Amino acid sequence: MNKSTTEHVDEAEQELKTFALKYHSIVAWVAIILNPIWVVSDYFNSPHHLIDFFIFRVVVSVIILICVLSRKRFVRFPELMALIPFIGISVQNAYMYSVMGVEELQKHTFAYIALFIGAGMFVLWKPIYSILVVVVSLIANIILFSIFSHLQLSEILVNGGLLTTSVALFTIVLINTRTNLKRKAIVAELALAESKHQLEIKNEIIEEKNKNISDSINYAQRIQQAIFPPIAKIEGSLKDYFILFRPKDIVSGDFYWFSKVHTTPQNNEPAQEVVVIAAVDCTGHGVPRALMSIIGSTILNQSVSEKTVSSPADVLNYLNKQLANNLNSIADGMDMTLCAINQTKMELQFAGANNPIYIVRNKELMEIKPDKMAIGGDHENFETKEFTNHIIKLEKNDCIYLFTDGYADQFGGEQGKKFKYKNFQKLLLDMQDNDMQDQKHVLNYHFEQWKGELEQVDDILIIGIRV
Repeated sequence: MNKSTTEHVDEAEQELKTFALKYHSIVAWVAIILNPIWVVSDYFNSPHHLIDFFIFRVVVSVIILICVLSRKRFVRFPELMALIPFIGISVQNAYMYSVMGVEELQKHTFAYIALFIGAGMFVLWKPIYSILVVVVSLIANIILFSIFSHLQLSEILVNGGLLTTSVALFTIVLINTRTNLKRKAIVAELALAESKHQLEIKNEIIEEKNKNISDSINYAQRIQQAIFPPIAKIEGSLKDYFILFRPKDIVSGDFYWFSKVHTTPQNNEPAQEVVVIAAVDCTGHGVPRALMSIIGSTILNQSVSEKTVSSPADVLNYLNKQLANNLNSIADGMDMTLCAINQTKMELQFAGANNPIYIVRNKELMEIKPDKMAIGGDHENFETKEFTNHIIKLEKNDCIYLFTDGYADQFGGEQGKKFKYKNFQKLLLDMQDNDMQDQKHVLNYHFEQWKGELEQVDDILIIGIRV
């Protein structure tokens, strides 16, 4: 809870009292030590009054010493720790003034001035205490001068009285100004300390929330990774392949999906295994994309058991309708490359939502264009939206590439531009003779070299398959 201004002021007053007691104790010790020592100046200035001046100084110093030894009693009223020494020395000086001649008065005036300047440098109190010292000093001077002095008022004023009075008045202003400045400084320090404390509390809260968020996102990553097909399952059907998967953040909006289906036996032909694989890019940002990937993967798993689904285009149509029916208030969807590979017939069926598929054959790259529409998002026209199914005959050593847009869209190079698809295609052609795992390392290396010190801008997913 933030402290009010009144609470800060109250704390400032307590701090001011602590500082005042410290400074006033210093003043008192200085007075105890120096006041008797100044009897040396009395020896040269007023030798015929040396004994009574010395006695007066010792008495005042003893009174001040008693105050210092009892300083714990002045914690609530630290002003008294300075007030008693200054009044004692003021009365002492008033007596000494009252028995001096003109020349002695002129010389001793500097002692009075030193007293007031010392007060201005070290004393912290309200103006009333300064006024009290001046008033007591003035009364003491009037009484003692009337008893002991033979000087006229004009002589007293001209030879030190006016100068001492002027310095006293200036000292009142100086002490008041210094006390107010110290009070404001303490208030500012307390407010700053409170602000730092509140900031530390807020930082602790933020750190705790960030930890909770990070823990949640890390757990979401574990859930998302659990939906990815096991590598052992993929390796059982694909011998020469790679999956380059580099999420931008902890969780990814890109995901890959894999399944195996078998054709229906016809004309005494046995059933044939068909590998179905997809590279998917969910639209949106951050965690929502990851949630969309889980939804997409779940619906894809459902699609292979649907009797009406018999081609990649059917899968995309099914996914599109399911997203539209179940997420009718969400505009996000997904781009996808999905293909079914029959390695027995050497045939590939492909359907794409915004993302194409590349086939590299004999140092040439074929691009099979997708339908320029996303899956989901268009809730009004989903029933009329139909994806195209492409059938391509494969040849031995054909390299098939499914990918999302993260690799080509990465900024980098000397001019900080996008990598672009032309460079991506050239890179695929240049490394066609490499086995697929080597290709993965080459792609990863070129990506790092291109990106340099820049931030990765999007999730990256590239799947390469050699048949």
